[in-house]
Amino acid sequence: MEVEKPWLSQYPPEIPAHLDLQQATVQDYLKQTAEKYPDKVGIHFMGKELTYKQVYNYAKKLAAYLQDLGIEKGDRVAIMLPNTPQSIISYYAILMAGGIVVQTNPLYMERELEYQMKDSGAKAIITLDILFPRVSKVIANTDLENVIVTAIKDYLPFPKNLVYPFIQKKQYGIIVNVKHEGQNHLFTEIMKQPAGKIKEYDYDFEEDLALLQYTGGTTGFPKGVMLTHKNLIANAAMSNAWLYKCKEGEETVLGILPFFHVYGMTAVLILSVMQGSKMVLLPKFDPETTLKTIQKQKPTLFPGAPTIYIGLLNHPDLKKYDLSSIDSCISGSAPLPVEVQEKFEQITGGKLVEGYGLTESSPVTHANFLWDKKRVKGSIGVPWPDTDSVVLSMENGEPLPPGEVGEIAVKGPQVMKGYWNRPEETEQTLKDGWLLTGDLGYMDEEGYFYIVDRKKDMIIAGGFNIYPREIEEVLYEHPAVQEVVAAGIPDPYRGETVKVYIVLKEGAQATEEELNEYCRKHLAAYKVPRLFEFRKELPKTAVGKILRRALVDEEKAKNQEDKQKRA
Repeated sequence: MEVEKPWLSQYPPEIPAHLDLQQATVQDYLKQTAEKYPDKVGIHFMGKELTYKQVYNYAKKLAAYLQDLGIEKGDRVAIMLPNTPQSIISYYAILMAGGIVVQTNPLYMERELEYQMKDSGAKAIITLDILFPRVSKVIANTDLENVIVTAIKDYLPFPKNLVYPFIQKKQYGIIVNVKHEGQNHLFTEIMKQPAGKIKEYDYDFEEDLALLQYTGGTTGFPKGVMLTHKNLIANAAMSNAWLYKCKEGEETVLGILPFFHVYGMTAVLILSVMQGSKMVLLPKFDPETTLKTIQKQKPTLFPGAPTIYIGLLNHPDLKKYDLSSIDSCISGSAPLPVEVQEKFEQITGGKLVEGYGLTESSPVTHANFLWDKKRVKGSIGVPWPDTDSVVLSMENGEPLPPGEVGEIAVKGPQVMKGYWNRPEETEQTLKDGWLLTGDLGYMDEEGYFYIVDRKKDMIIAGGFNIYPREIEEVLYEHPAVQEVVAAGIPDPYRGETVKVYIVLKEGAQATEEELNEYCRKHLAAYKVPRLFEFRKELPKTAVGKILRRALVDEEKAKNQEDKQKRA
């Protein structure tokens, strides 16, 4: 399918339309950076710092140990860690050993963990001490043969490393003691041993997998997205080209986005290593800790998600902190409200733009320009270098002209190889190399793309198509609203009706009547929400994406209960 590429005329001269990729594996870049910048700080973690040379040497030690445990090329090894030095060391060690990384959310409970371990066939897992009891309960039902256990305190500076266990006990109510014996291995013990010899493998840059990244599972069971070395390197190289004003070896990146989410992994972990940047890691998002960290560590790059920026903007002491070091931010994982973008730029003096992508595309495919070129508010921007995009008709699958809404499809070197052990679902999602995103949108005459909604989230009320994002954008402009999500819930008369779930800003007040009137001024009558529900918080994924589907399922369960009571 040949497509027009009007977006290329929008590119500034600094961004090439095509990138020549180095035929190197993901782990090769750590070696290159450690040789080029051996004494440069690669990781800052709560006061502890590691140079790139140290990170590389630790990764080599762990890689040799994994091979001694029997890990061979193509074996899957899971990482169930928050953003810590150990998560970075483990990531590169698994790849050096010839393994395929399986990123696992530390918040997973036994059922979710068991499913992922079974589906991936992981042979080993690297996890935190406080998560060890959870892992232990699923081992018997999986292929897991070895568990490597670490603790937050293992990479904390003195005296934090002594104090932290007491904080942990107070917070989680447990202290877990694991012995370095049998199938259980301690990270600290591994690091004390002399580095063993690593068996080298030949790699096919285009075909060999580096990662199994599981999709969120908001619709059915999570699927393992197969991402190759080429997929990940291509997307990091595209990101680097987009950030053309950033200087190699000189940037400081704020690592809040979890590495077990593909956006955090590519935009923070892989890109930082590729460019010799300093990563300032935070194991979880806490607005006050984040503000203090920004003031002290002065990050220049801050990849994030809308809920992170919203959380900072609504902190009562925001004005006390100096955020002026922040130069560039690309927001992903969910739509970025225009009001949030404008306010964040005003406070930091930096640039915040919306990007777009999917787990299946490593993940970024589109973004707005950060500097020197037109940025279109409300748009996800234009396709990245080497990336094609088209809007397809929902009726016949043919390309649509500018301005018409259809399903967005993308093609490029960052697009996945397919779903792990799911050939039928791969066939449904990948058509002749084109990834069908499931997102509805349109392209304007200049090549800027706009998302109107998820195909599955579109609300059909009384025969009208209603896009939740449009309603959310209107309500985000109301001064009392901090977070909002719109969803279609069953309605006996209209088929579906619009309900909004709202979190108000701290200290702010708004009534249903007031918000209803506000919506009527800005939306066509059929789009105005019929139901309003105020909540203290909304359900979210680990990366901060609001789970609309969880709210819809909640409503369906309530309706079912009501029917049973009436019966």
